[in-house]
Amino acid sequence: MALTEDGLDIFGKCTRFTKADDLKAIGAYLYFRRIDSPQDPIVTMDGQELIMLGSNNYLGLTNDPRVKEAAIAAVNKYGTGCAGSRFLNGTLDIHEELEERLAKFMRKPAAITFSTGFQTNLGTISAIVGKDDTVLIDKLDHASIIDGCRLSFGEARKFKHNDMEDLDRVLTNCGNSGKMVIVDGVFSMEGDIADLPRIVDVARIHGARVMVDDAHGIGVLGKNGRGTAEHFGLEDKVDIIMGTYSKSLASIGGFVVAERDVINYIKHHARALIFSASPPPSSVASVIAALDIIESEPERRKALWDNTHKMQKGFKEMGYDIGVSETPVVPVVVGEDMTAFIMTRRLQEEGVFVNPVVSPATPPGRALIRTSYMATHTFEQLDRVLEVFEKVGRELGILQPKHV
Repeated sequence: MALTEDGLDIFGKCTRFTKADDLKAIGAYLYFRRIDSPQDPIVTMDGQELIMLGSNNYLGLTNDPRVKEAAIAAVNKYGTGCAGSRFLNGTLDIHEELEERLAKFMRKPAAITFSTGFQTNLGTISAIVGKDDTVLIDKLDHASIIDGCRLSFGEARKFKHNDMEDLDRVLTNCGNSGKMVIVDGVFSMEGDIADLPRIVDVARIHGARVMVDDAHGIGVLGKNGRGTAEHFGLEDKVDIIMGTYSKSLASIGGFVVAERDVINYIKHHARALIFSASPPPSSVASVIAALDIIESEPERRKALWDNTHKMQKGFKEMGYDIGVSETPVVPVVVGEDMTAFIMTRRLQEEGVFVNPVVSPATPPGRALIRTSYMATHTFEQLDRVLEVFEKVGRELGILQPKHV
């Protein structure tokens, strides 16, 4: 390890990090895989065609001609970027148009858009939660929520996943501070849904506000695709709803909707908004086009749910443990981390792209193969996926061998 005059080299940790190279050495490194095609149900990687089960392109809109045409038209009109922040020179009429559309779609008075979903949570949480406040988060909340809490000056407390008794206990111990409960609407690894009706009830008893990160719920849940709050009929009971564009909305960026005074406060206090470059016009136009399609083509959600139910049923009948999944995120529990890496590689060799999820993203001994589905998958493609999962699962001893 290299030394400096003052002690250890700060880069020493970089030299000691060998896990990625160790996995590469045994052919089990499954990250940063290069894809040479759009995020369609079939993708190309190193000349091989694979059925894509690792994408969050739930409604299949990222390669829709109408979305691409809107992006191209925006580049032709506005150029490729805004050369500044929303706060100063980077607010275009198209940004305000999108925010008006999002507020109307989500049935909230106002909206503000950020350059990434991660920045949306960082900026919103750190702006709202002050030094005399307490923020309460589910232990399985997304990393951007956790980091937003770290950047705030308030006190962050965790409660057990979807455990309302624990939430009540933690809230009871918060005293008279300002309080906000933040949960994922859909938890992105296990695919389960937050117990929002009880969360709202418990929060209200304690005078706490509620924020929902609905990155994986918007476009998917609810009669009109407005997400978890609509799914439970609680749109008027959730104070802040956050969403991203990189899932159903076929672009990149994020937004929050809330009362006008809350949005106005975020606009003037969120460092992740004020000191970041404005979302590019092509991204903004893509989202507007995607919203048009979501509102006019509800059959896409039906196709997505038909595919989801088919795969949940197929995995269960095969003998796989899919946990508590209630959404198009369907995890397949395989046990040890190395089993997840080996299985992911074997599935890839058989023409199926999936994502391994290992500790610390999941508890030790509960490694997952994360699968997710699109409205545009065909039943023929999904039947092939089930065949491959059965073959590989029996090969690796995860499924019991067939008796002849």
